[in-house]
Amino acid sequence: MGVIGWIVVGLLAGAVAKAIMPGKDPGGIIVTMLIGIAGGLLGGFLGKVIFGVDSIDGFFELSTWVAAVVGSVILLALYRMLTGRGHRRGRAHA
Repeated sequence: MGVIGWIVVGLLAGAVAKAIMPGKDPGGIIVTMLIGIAGGLLGGFLGKVIFGVDSIDGFFELSTWVAAVVGSVILLALYRMLTGRGHRRGRAHA
């Protein structure tokens, strides 16, 4: 898959991950795309390690999209934990 393919997969997988995990995110379209691209790589790596399959086959393969979305959800959760730490909104300090 070429660079343009990874950008498209990343953008769409990041958008699906944000739809699966609703809430306010501190990132725009670039962060979504980067999370999606990294999520695709993470998902492919996890698929190889856990299941022993090559889950990143091609742009039109279902396994590519599933791996990218699963990896993106994992990275989005980590991103929210890291960027949300220390931000207490609406609570009075005692």
